[in-house]
Amino acid sequence: MLALAGLPLFFMECSLGQFASLGPISVWRILPLFQGVGITMVIISTFVAIYYNVIIAYALYYLFASFQKVLPWSDCFSWADEFCSKTRLVSDCNATLHGETIHANYSFITSNNLTCMNGTVNYKPVQFPSEQYWNKVALQRSSGLDETGNIVWYLALCLLLSWMIVGAVLFKGIKSSGKVVYFTALFPYVILLILLVRGATLEGAMDGIEYYIGRQSNITKLMEAEVWKDAATQIFYSLSVAWGGLVALSSYNKFHNNCYSDAIFVCVTNCATSVFAGFAIFSVLGHMAFVSERPVSEVVDSGFDLAFVAYPEALSKLPVSPLWSFLFFFMLLLLGLDSQFATIETLTTTIQDIYPKVMKKLRIPVTLGVCILLFLLGLTCVTQAGIYWVNLIDHFCAGWGILIAAVLEIIGIVYIYGGNRFIEDIEMMIGKKSCLFWLWWRMCWFFITPVLLMTILVWSLVTFSPPSYGSVPYPAWGTAVGWCMIIFCVVWIPIIAIVKIVKAEGNICQRIVSCCRPAANWGPYLECHRGERYSHIVDPKKEKEHEIPTVSGFVYTQQ
Repeated sequence: MLALAGLPLFFMECSLGQFASLGPISVWRILPLFQGVGITMVIISTFVAIYYNVIIAYALYYLFASFQKVLPWSDCFSWADEFCSKTRLVSDCNATLHGETIHANYSFITSNNLTCMNGTVNYKPVQFPSEQYWNKVALQRSSGLDETGNIVWYLALCLLLSWMIVGAVLFKGIKSSGKVVYFTALFPYVILLILLVRGATLEGAMDGIEYYIGRQSNITKLMEAEVWKDAATQIFYSLSVAWGGLVALSSYNKFHNNCYSDAIFVCVTNCATSVFAGFAIFSVLGHMAFVSERPVSEVVDSGFDLAFVAYPEALSKLPVSPLWSFLFFFMLLLLGLDSQFATIETLTTTIQDIYPKVMKKLRIPVTLGVCILLFLLGLTCVTQAGIYWVNLIDHFCAGWGILIAAVLEIIGIVYIYGGNRFIEDIEMMIGKKSCLFWLWWRMCWFFITPVLLMTILVWSLVTFSPPSYGSVPYPAWGTAVGWCMIIFCVVWIPIIAIVKIVKAEGNICQRIVSCCRPAANWGPYLECHRGERYSHIVDPKKEKEHEIPTVSGFVYTQQ
């Protein structure tokens, strides 16, 4: 998925933003008919920014909870019910009584000093302390989406704190966030290395590693459409592909920056980091399975349950567990903030494209205003039903939304604007390359990547099943809200296309053809970079584009 979809799209978006020095909406001067794709990306980023900071709030809550001598989820304390247990509880089994085989509950077996026969033991459905702590204490989770409940005040405060951190880092724009990212991006590697070394020395670690990449791996999962959709979503999420963030951030690059080397380095590093993190995580989960005398498959979860149930439970079994818990959740916090910085920078860059003069004078109030607005919208996600909303937005917007945007993006640039023409634009930045150099990229851009993404998109839609959170199904109106969210994200694609066609001149065919051509001011932002190919373009400093103005020139004076 990385080689066939993630890397080709990463290189394309990185080149696109760097070439035009524009954000995710204005960059569609390259193809005005598809400007709605940029709007879709920004709206999806907005939805994701709302719930992603809620996940950061969860990490903050667990980080603060780690400052205790005994981790509050290490045992079944006063908040637990009768189903809470650190070990498996026997329900019933077969035993031999007076020469006959009987089936009885475990209390009868123990009271009569009998022994269960091998292979006949049935266990009670129990929950780890960390699972009940997550549901009963951290989330105060309600019975379903229908039961909203109250705002969980400590999660709301953590959400406020997370937005305050984001606002404080981004109030000066890319200049201030760039310095902070050096720490937030690099320090998690130190923590991962510490967790890996500690995990590798634990009993049972090899069982976890074998489940991760060995004989215990469940290869049959590759036959499920949802797995491939999740894989594509994960690659797009980790690389910021099809969110608009990559275009926004690369728009700040110098024109002759080697975006090809950047794409290779970032994608390979990202993939290697994911594999490296897997070893750190599963080695500890293997130890947890060893201690609790369970198969690894029974202690491994995905998504929220992995981060806030399975791994915290494993950490609680280690010596000096508060230290390991602090390091883990501090790492989650830094990784989450790193992604959130990019998402909010996408939104502010879009605003800067539309209102450059306003952002030049009022960047701090606008940035803080965006953070305050998104904080207020996120309060729904810290109610007792908040986790259901977080899961719903993630399931619909962060899945199908970015797949649709990615497919249309690559079709528009390669098949309408022209893939060879786009390659010539890239060569203006990184220099002339041989046909052999472009062979792999042409194969991906022209065929492999769009076909792969369309196959995953159609396959996942055809095999769609109503969403659920764990064993809790969503009501019909909740699924309808999910579809409404994704429709709201993508409906701007046809709307903007129709508006562009209506505003164009000539008959319908002439109008469509006109909208499929680059705008008059499409090209490198600075005149010194245009060369002969773009010497004819309208200077954005002298004439405003009628759709969306350009980015303010002060950003580029340092080039």
